[in-house]
Amino acid sequence: MGRWIALLLGALLLTGASAPPPQPGLLIFTHSTGYRHASIEPGAVAIAALARQRGYAVTTSADPAIFDRVDTLRGFAAIVLVSTTTKPDDPASEWFVGPRRDAFQAYVRGGGGVVGIHAAADSHYHWPWYGQMIGGWFDSHPRGTPTARLHRHDTRHPATARLPDSFDRVDEWYYYKDRDPRSTLLLTFDPAGTGGAGVNPKPIAWAHRFDGGRVFYTGLGHTADGWTDPVMTAHLAGGIDWAAGRAGRR
Repeated sequence: MGRWIALLLGALLLTGASAPPPQPGLLIFTHSTGYRHASIEPGAVAIAALARQRGYAVTTSADPAIFDRVDTLRGFAAIVLVSTTTKPDDPASEWFVGPRRDAFQAYVRGGGGVVGIHAAADSHYHWPWYGQMIGGWFDSHPRGTPTARLHRHDTRHPATARLPDSFDRVDEWYYYKDRDPRSTLLLTFDPAGTGGAGVNPKPIAWAHRFDGGRVFYTGLGHTADGWTDPVMTAHLAGGIDWAAGRAGRR
């Protein structure tokens, strides 16, 4: 009997029946050369915890050299850019340059996913492809972090499927320029009460398929304590899963 058990165990090992499936990789990138948000570090910690709970193998980096080779990037199902600013008037502050641009474009064109958080839209103004990829560039914002009412515009996208139809949040409210109207609008906010101008609604989160890849962007994430909000967690979890090609999996 013992001999047959040993043979059975050996067969299972040979066929790989007991091996767990590999975890998809997720890169959380936190480098910035422009305005440095105090929410970057707590945001990266919160994203990493959320991603691990959802079965991702997490890598956190602030070193732009990680973009030097597309072979490295292909190990990630999605790349999360956490308020990765550059200086709008200083091309030398941009770190997607030379081979890094080529590698990042090849990654997206090969089906890679990108998640842009808040000031990821305030970056690389001298690289048109980057702004097109994010879906728009930061233009301005009302002063401070007032409370605004948000509205859900898409009930089926994973980034908004579990969100209420409307809710209030304290944040920094970005206005955008050159936003791609073809992207799927996910959330808008009402500028009334924020000190800003303009008509309601204002876009604050969207998603689109771009150049072969998937890109999810949310303008939320300026305040450090906002990362404990369960609505933010649900929003981000769905957006990451969609960008990584795992939409619908829980």
